[in-house]
Amino acid sequence: MAEAAYRNKIRNNPGLTKFQKKVLLATLDIPRGEIRSYAWVAKKAASPRSARAVGQVMAINPYPPHVPCHRVIAGDGSIGGYSLGPAQKRRLLKREGVIIK
Repeated sequence: MAEAAYRNKIRNNPGLTKFQKKVLLATLDIPRGEIRSYAWVAKKAASPRSARAVGQVMAINPYPPHVPCHRVIAGDGSIGGYSLGPAQKRRLLKREGVIIK
């Protein structure tokens, strides 16, 4: 399914709050092979002081890995969490050419 289709799924998902939708849509803007911090996503979602809340949204992402929350890491460069487990997050990132220590 193309990115546009996931944007529509997110926008039309009645189970997501407005904030959750903004976070998931911002996550779709992270290019393949690149990573961003939870703080970056919070700022992109127009809520710059909500990095922890972004982490909570990532945990309930209904569309992993198509909505690439695996590309979101902690501000200190550590892997952070992932709903499918940290090993799977590392595998997905490695497949995209990103190595996290």
